[in-house]
Amino acid sequence: MSAGVDTSSGNDKKGKKVRSKKMSVNVDMAPMCDLGFLLITFFMFTTTFSKPNIMKLNMPPKLSAEELAKLPEQDVKQSNSLTIVIGSKDKIYWHQELEETLTSNNLNETNYSKEGLRKEILTAQKRALDPKMFTVLIKPTDSSNYRNLVDVLDEMAITKSERYGIVKITPWEKKVYDEKTVNVK
Repeated sequence: MSAGVDTSSGNDKKGKKVRSKKMSVNVDMAPMCDLGFLLITFFMFTTTFSKPNIMKLNMPPKLSAEELAKLPEQDVKQSNSLTIVIGSKDKIYWHQELEETLTSNNLNETNYSKEGLRKEILTAQKRALDPKMFTVLIKPTDSSNYRNLVDVLDEMAITKSERYGIVKITPWEKKVYDEKTVNVK
């Protein structure tokens, strides 16, 4: 369909004068739709899309079994480590104890604030006998949530703790954690 204007002279076939009809204007919208789609396409291709925020994780290189066997075994000393236990309901605990000495009294509760977890990590770094070998062990419980784990990883980046690992909670830590959370309720 195209745009058109009625150009009749106003006379009918018999020669009688007929009232003039109002001119009808038909506008073809197809070119307008084409233009709209071209503009949408143009802006879609020229727009910069936001990139998702990601955190860089330092992952060890993949080694073969032979290469792993050649590596010297490194023992993480308790004085050079900090264990963080991520609990349920935004609770977080830390300790620097061995299996024999860990009790619910020295499983310390803190929070995710600047004066909480960050302060504990920095204090433990200062106490470490070998600061280059300071290691943080992050142990989420089954009832912890992903957001809290990301918060702890953020604290690792903020405190510049380069040596850390996310590991399973040991049965003896789980037992002490359960005792601690039962006593808190």
